[in-house]
Amino acid sequence: MFDFYNKRKIFFVISLLVILTGIVFFFINDGFVLDIQFQGGTQMQIEVNDSDFNIDNPNDDLIKAEEVILGIINKRITARHTHSMASDEGTKRVDFLVIGVPTGEQMLSDTEQGQVVSALKEEFNIKEDAQINAEGVDASISKGLKSKGILAVILASTLMLIYIWIRFNIMSGLFAGLTAVVALIHDITIMLSVYVIFGIPLNETFIAAVLTILGYSINDTIVIYDRIRENSKQSRKDSIEGLVNKSINQSLKRTINTSITTLMAVIIVYIFASISGITSLKEFALPIIVGLIAGTYSSIFIATPLWAGWKSSQQKKQISQKPSKA
Repeated sequence: MFDFYNKRKIFFVISLLVILTGIVFFFINDGFVLDIQFQGGTQMQIEVNDSDFNIDNPNDDLIKAEEVILGIINKRITARHTHSMASDEGTKRVDFLVIGVPTGEQMLSDTEQGQVVSALKEEFNIKEDAQINAEGVDASISKGLKSKGILAVILASTLMLIYIWIRFNIMSGLFAGLTAVVALIHDITIMLSVYVIFGIPLNETFIAAVLTILGYSINDTIVIYDRIRENSKQSRKDSIEGLVNKSINQSLKRTINTSITTLMAVIIVYIFASISGITSLKEFALPIIVGLIAGTYSSIFIATPLWAGWKSSQQKKQISQKPSKA
């Protein structure tokens, strides 16, 4: 039986190293890369074809597009690839380069838009009659989207805390809930760290992915808590350390198998979206993959050992406070 409890500090350090790396890259990269939905500004959609723009594997060309535009507009922009089906041409696929320029309440001027289009046409040999659309994204809507997303995460975490508090009263429910919420904060922090390390833009799909992972991660934690509750009823003489190790080992196979099968499905979705050029699906699948790994890790190595450490210290404190027999 693997000793999860006594090796808990190793697992805490692993998580801490990932988070600290994210903090370092946060300062190196001047913060998170925020997509236009979170900042407001101008979004330009320019039709491209596969003659010069690599539609099947656009990552290098997207980086090149960002560098070209950065030489014109001294702002951190985001570039992505998407496509649609042309209704007037049967089933013909039309591919677009979507440029997001964070300009707040002001849109790019016509002159600036013209400079961007001219530079991209020169770089990628975009045809003269290509479809070009530009629209503004209101900054107030962007701020509202961020605040509502944060509120949704806080509300979900609070409701989960209350649920665990009530359901696991035998485990000192409030602290069991608090350690579960700490694990959720761990998951979100790991997801954010991966995003800032690799410079991936944050957008509205990230909020949806976070809420999805909160539900998945808390379910894993509850499975282990359920096992602890049942084992504590059956063998009251077990120490907290022994109880936790036994419970995690008993539920480990189920937790790992569930996570692997779910992860395989999401990875397939990510690969499919990458091959098909479905950017929105790809942007949703990536944080789900990161969150699944972080959520499984935190349920096993963070939430339960944290609870066990607190419970063990409480028991030792109670014993020390008992009057000694004469």
